[in-house]
Amino acid sequence: MSHNNLTEQELLKTILEPLLEDFQYWFSRSRHLLETERITFLSVEEQEELLERVKTHQQEVQTAKLLFEATGKQAGIDTRALVPWHRLVAECWQVSMKWRSHQQGNPPIA
Repeated sequence: MSHNNLTEQELLKTILEPLLEDFQYWFSRSRHLLETERITFLSVEEQEELLERVKTHQQEVQTAKLLFEATGKQAGIDTRALVPWHRLVAECWQVSMKWRSHQQGNPPIA
């Protein structure tokens, strides 16, 4: 079925629902890493600040998902809310890749 034939509600369910699940997944993984490992290339303050941002955005995603579910999957999310979530996920991916590289003794990727 092409997206042209989808109703607005079907489109939200097809695109927004998995997107929110992806954000939840990546914030959960990032939070776990930041809570269980000492990321030595970040200062303690930087790691704590990153963790707090992850927790905040994770709660925002959870709230958006609850509202989406409560409205019968009919409420969308303004893309201005998605952009900071996406940026933070990308930042966490970079930290994770650099951390894995450090763990393996490889030089960091610039």
